[in-house]
Amino acid sequence: MAKKNTTEEPIINETPIDDEDFFDDSPVIVEMTDEEGNVYHYAEELVIPIGDDNFAILVEIREHEHGEDCDCGDECDCEAGDVVIAKIVIDENGDEEYVEPTDEEFDKVNEVYEQIMYESEEDE
Repeated sequence: MAKKNTTEEPIINETPIDDEDFFDDSPVIVEMTDEEGNVYHYAEELVIPIGDDNFAILVEIREHEHGEDCDCGDECDCEAGDVVIAKIVIDENGDEEYVEPTDEEFDKVNEVYEQIMYESEEDE
């Protein structure tokens, strides 16, 4: 049985709540370095939870976007950035770290992602 509030203090917190407390539209940017020391930047497009783990869909951020003003020519490959699936783990400092998933994890995430994309296309 619930008890009735008999205190004089109000139950409701009168501090206004800012929408930014709930929605953060700023993208998560991930920096990756390959074996040759090349640095790449990715935007976290989506986080997919599977079991107790979270996986990020990361889309490469290109310095140049192909468009009307592009003078790259017909062999330009700047239109499509690479897409990477990464497992999100917490390191010893409590910070998120993006690591390569196992083949099995990759297959599961890829399957879920394809289903999400299929359902998204159906909604349009």
